[in-house]
Amino acid sequence: MRSLARKRRRSVAGQVFVLQVAVVVLLAAGAVLALVLQSRYDSDREARTRSVAVAETFAHSLGLREALRAPDPSRILQPLTEETRRSAGVDFIVVMDTRGIRYTHPQPDRIGKRFVGTIEPSLAGQVHTESVRGPLGREIQAIVPVTSGGRVVALVSAGLTVENVTGLVDRQLPVILGVSAAGLAMATIGTALVTRRLRRQTHGLGTLEMTRMYEHHDAVLHAVREGVLITDGEGRLLLANDEARRLLDLPADAEGRHIRELSGLDQRMAALLMSGRVATDEVLAAGDRLLVVNQRPTKPHGQAEGAAVTIRDSTEMRILTSRADAARRRLKLLYDAGVGIGTTLDVVRTAEELADVAVPRFADFVTVDLADPVLHGDEPTGTVTGADIRRTAVSGIRDDHPLYPSGKLIDFVPSTPQARGLGSGQAELVPDLADAPGWFAQDPPRAQRIVEYGIHSLITAPLKGRGFVLGVVNFWRSQKQEPFDDDDLSLAEELVARAAVSIDNARRYTREHAVAVTLQRSLMPRGLPEESAVEVAHYYLPAQSGVGGDWFDVIPLSGSRVALVVGDVVGHGLHAAATMGRLRTAVHNFSSLDLPPDELLARLDDLVQRIDHSEDENGDTDNGMLGATCLYAIYDPVSQHCVMARAGHPPPLVVSPDGTVEVVQLPTGPPLGLGGMPFEAAELHLSEGSQLVLYTDGLIEDRTRDIDKGLELLRTALSHPDRPPQESCRAVLDVLLPTRPRDDVALLIARTRTLGADRVAEWDVPFEPSAVSAMRAVVVEKLDEWDLSALAFGTELILSELITNAIRYGSAPVRIRLLRDRTLTCEVSDGSSTSPHLRYAATTDEGGRGLFLVAQLSQRWGTRYTPAGKVIWAEQPLPGSPGASEPELLDFFDIEAL
Repeated sequence: MRSLARKRRRSVAGQVFVLQVAVVVLLAAGAVLALVLQSRYDSDREARTRSVAVAETFAHSLGLREALRAPDPSRILQPLTEETRRSAGVDFIVVMDTRGIRYTHPQPDRIGKRFVGTIEPSLAGQVHTESVRGPLGREIQAIVPVTSGGRVVALVSAGLTVENVTGLVDRQLPVILGVSAAGLAMATIGTALVTRRLRRQTHGLGTLEMTRMYEHHDAVLHAVREGVLITDGEGRLLLANDEARRLLDLPADAEGRHIRELSGLDQRMAALLMSGRVATDEVLAAGDRLLVVNQRPTKPHGQAEGAAVTIRDSTEMRILTSRADAARRRLKLLYDAGVGIGTTLDVVRTAEELADVAVPRFADFVTVDLADPVLHGDEPTGTVTGADIRRTAVSGIRDDHPLYPSGKLIDFVPSTPQARGLGSGQAELVPDLADAPGWFAQDPPRAQRIVEYGIHSLITAPLKGRGFVLGVVNFWRSQKQEPFDDDDLSLAEELVARAAVSIDNARRYTREHAVAVTLQRSLMPRGLPEESAVEVAHYYLPAQSGVGGDWFDVIPLSGSRVALVVGDVVGHGLHAAATMGRLRTAVHNFSSLDLPPDELLARLDDLVQRIDHSEDENGDTDNGMLGATCLYAIYDPVSQHCVMARAGHPPPLVVSPDGTVEVVQLPTGPPLGLGGMPFEAAELHLSEGSQLVLYTDGLIEDRTRDIDKGLELLRTALSHPDRPPQESCRAVLDVLLPTRPRDDVALLIARTRTLGADRVAEWDVPFEPSAVSAMRAVVVEKLDEWDLSALAFGTELILSELITNAIRYGSAPVRIRLLRDRTLTCEVSDGSSTSPHLRYAATTDEGGRGLFLVAQLSQRWGTRYTPAGKVIWAEQPLPGSPGASEPELLDFFDIEAL
């Protein structure tokens, strides 16, 4: 033992010595490092200070500004800077202009070249210092502005080259190393002296003291209320205290015997002792005791590994542990319910999540029955009865159960616990279903099958949300023989109470979603008009999270033209749908004025700003329209020109007849409501059969891809010009439409058509009143050629009035254009921007009835402004088309005078 103690003390002394050496070395290294860093810092600071002082002195020297104004500043300044540099002890002084071109430099070949460094701060009037690698090496330089009259006219830079750290380190390094060596020597001597002293003290230990030490050790070992075992590496039991013998029922001669020879030892305990592995608070059963075992390996006397084992009797903790485990499982169930129930805002899915989370950890089968109105988002009216309860979710450990299936409408009789729970709002426990006549009365044959199946216990808990009973949840037990108890009833009530909030939220969302969908459907176009100019296919899909504000429209315009509109309102819900309806109505109203796209968007932007401003004044800051985008395009089938403008909306795509798909380079305008920036329109020529594709960002944006990838997929899906728009629309949706879209998706594809020359007629009208009758004759002849003689009389009257007004009140040139489409359109254009107005003439007035006559004879009429003037147009239905009728002439019209 003494030799062992001596060896151990030597080891400790050696460790102390190593620690002392490490401390000395670290202190020495730290001193050297601090010295180097301080030397570098002092050198850098001194260089910067000297550079700034020299540069400022030279910058404020007399005659510098006069020298800068000389024809050759370098000739004057170069000698001065060199003399000053040598006197000031710096490596360079450079004078430069405000562009950084040097006037002076220690190396004359550098004069006239650009200065190496940052001059912007000095040009702003600041003194700037920096470290750069210049022509002389690594330099620390200061740049000082030279001002004249309050502005910077030149710059002066002075600096030093940093070749190495000052010699302070070289001078003090031997001192540091010498002190470190002295410290090591002292540590060695001290360690030797301490070792000798420890040896002397241990040699003085007598037999009595050693005996007393062992007696104390033995008394403590056997007095503790914890079993202690020590084994060697071969599995022999070296030591066992009294508590260990009692807990493990060890024989009196157990010490010294092999573990396998102890027949009374529990097999799992023997296996653990033989393994020698680390064990921490491992619980083992030994007979009727529950033991907590800790085991750590040891190496006594440097021999093979043994183990030191401690054992505690925790039998009294078994009941508490089981209760704690049950409480922990219940808390875990409630936590999982809080996380797993209500992941969606769907009533049925939330009910299914409630059933799934309780099986099999709490019940073997769970059924959720909800009131029928709840499934549609409505509140239950009055007290829920069994007559309107529908089974919504069923979950269990097996699928062949005899319980009612999902979707069945159940009429609970008053004697059942479900009916009582729906009426009282209180949960009920049925410990034995075989002895529950009230429950049997619901459906005796099925109840008998349920009992024979093995389901023996039931908890029914009503779902209550915001004062209403929404339904009832049934927990059934079959595998465990014990019935549900009061603790299970409390857990069921807590679980159902948490789920009821999620189901009620889903119900409220369902109601709001249904209202928003109804509102949006009433505001969206129910059927697009058939147009000769384009063949249209469209698609709209609301977001999974709720109805949004995307919309599209096809609006017929005068002259067989058509307007294509796509818009997007940021957000979802009722407000987004209502805002969409307001914007769509405004676009319809503005389009009736025949405005160009950029002007229409400008007026729409002003309208949104006025609405937002008025709502802000009323304190309603949550219902503004900010965040809306729009794309408006007008296509003319006669000229095949398409004019479009956008307000923050994604650009459209054009599919040419040859299959080329291009993104229209359309100027980007701000979203509606921002104001302050004009909108720009772009015009392009579309060949017949081209497809114009308008969409919202929900089509190309998705969390799994970026916008560029979405646009590329859209281009690929559209690269089939031979497909009709409806098939192209379907192909695009197959490629791009996500399974659960986060945003609304609107898509509008229009294939262009043309109005051929055989359906268009144009004439120039001489600017004189006598030309009216001649033009009437030409037009009548054209109508006869088109088999529209039935419209000749009314057309003569319309053209007579329009041409007369153009000649009397307008300006040259005057032109007539007839378009034979779904209607007959008569257009008279002139060079004036003055628009006529319809008025009702008195019986004594000689004039003022012309436009009234035009309005009576035409289906629609109006004015369209052009860059060259205006166009007044009137449409008449073709014979045989809906709305066509013979014109009725009033007695007070003098036709011959016309």
